[in-house]
Order: sequence, then C-alpha cells, then structure tokens
Amino acid sequence: MTTPTVLLDDVRAVYGAGTRQVTALAGVTVGFDRATFTAVMGPSGSGKSTLLHCAAGLDRPAAGTVTVDGTRLDDLDEDALTRLRRDRIGFVFQAFNLVSTLTAAQNVALPQRLAGRRPADDDVAAALTAVGLGDRADHRPSELSGGEQQRVALARALISRPAVVFADEPTGALDSATSRQVLGLLRALVDEHAQTVVMVTHDPVAAAWADRVVILADGRIVDELDGVITAETVAARTAAVEAGVAGPAC
Repeated sequence: MTTPTVLLDDVRAVYGAGTRQVTALAGVTVGFDRATFTAVMGPSGSGKSTLLHCAAGLDRPAAGTVTVDGTRLDDLDEDALTRLRRDRIGFVFQAFNLVSTLTAAQNVALPQRLAGRRPADDDVAAALTAVGLGDRADHRPSELSGGEQQRVALARALISRPAVVFADEPTGALDSATSRQVLGLLRALVDEHAQTVVMVTHDPVAAAWADRVVILADGRIVDELDGVITAETVAARTAAVEAGVAGPAC
C-alpha cells in the first residue's frame, strides 16, 4: 500500500472558546494519494476550507496529525513549516493574489525570490508555457483577463514542483469557458505529471473533473464518490447531504 502524499489522522479544529466555541473539524481522517485529483465539497460551514488550511499547514489543528510528503507538520517549528509550504506545497486561490506592479514572469518567480533563490529564467518560461501564457510573460495583471491571472497563479504554484497543489475555489470568479481551461490544467497536473491536487469547490461541474469527491457536513466526512463522477451525481449527493443537515423540515 502506498503512503498518501497528504494524510490527516483524527484531525480536530476548534475556534473560539466557551459558549462561542465552534468545532470546525470533528476528528477527520482522510488521505490524498499521489497522482490523484480530489474535490472537497460541503455546505457553508461544513469545514471544507478548514480541512484544506490544516492539510496545507496554514492552520494548526487542535488535535490529530497532518503529514505532507512524509513529514509530520506538528514536528515542525514555524520556520520549518514555512520552508515546507514553500518547497512542497502549491496554492491556487479564488483571489489570484498577484502583485499588481510585477509582470506575469516576476509574479511566478516571486515565491522563490522571497526564499532567497533565483529561479532560472527557463523554469519561469516553462511554467508560463505550461499554462498557455508563454507569450504573456511581460504583461502585468491589469493587462490580463481573470482567467489569465488565475493561470499565472497556477504557474506560480508549479514553479517549485510541489508534491501537492491545494486549490480553494479556483474557478469561483471565472466564467464557464475559462473555468474549463483552469480545471483542464489541474487535471493535466495529475494525468501528465503525477502530482496530487486537492480542490475545495461548491460547483458540481468543477467537482466532476476529479477522481474522487469528499463531502463534509458539521466537520465530518459524510459521503464520498469515486469511479465515474458526473456533475449530476455530485449535485444529487450534495443536495441530499444539505437536506440531511437542514433536518426533516427542509
């Protein structure tokens, strides 16, 4: 049995204190294997973004362990955790988080430069070419469409050749045609480069690009889909979960 690229073991996440305490994750155990694409879904407040943040080392859980690429995150101090995130984890978010004064190429190179390394120009060019923007390297974000900005963000996530790419609603601000382009690129990371992709989404159409769909409610995994996944199947299963969360009166 292969070791998952990312493994959460009995992870709990709690926010607030006393009567205002909220349990965002209630003992979640889940793994994400190499060369797989997983969509994480659930109603608002179900814990899906918290799961991603804990898995990516952005938040530390209250209990349980998270292992990324063979390294337990609770064994790391903040400096070591920052280095692991920089070197082994890629991030793609709904907000593109590009620096407006930098060109596309400079934005792609920025994380490495902040780490005190100078990425080779050829590596930056290759990352932009991989997302179809080889001819847009000198353009600033204001000169790019929303879809192009998201593809720059994706190229930036790939420059360090991470073990896993976490994507949080990466198509939430895009039209359907551009969403298909971005989802196709994420799919290619898995199929052509054997990378691991974990994507939080509310969109059944986006989730249908994945190999597996994990559905959360009230901080727990309540359903999973794999095999042949369609948008219609995902929509039906998530609607059933939401109906269950809402109670019989819904």
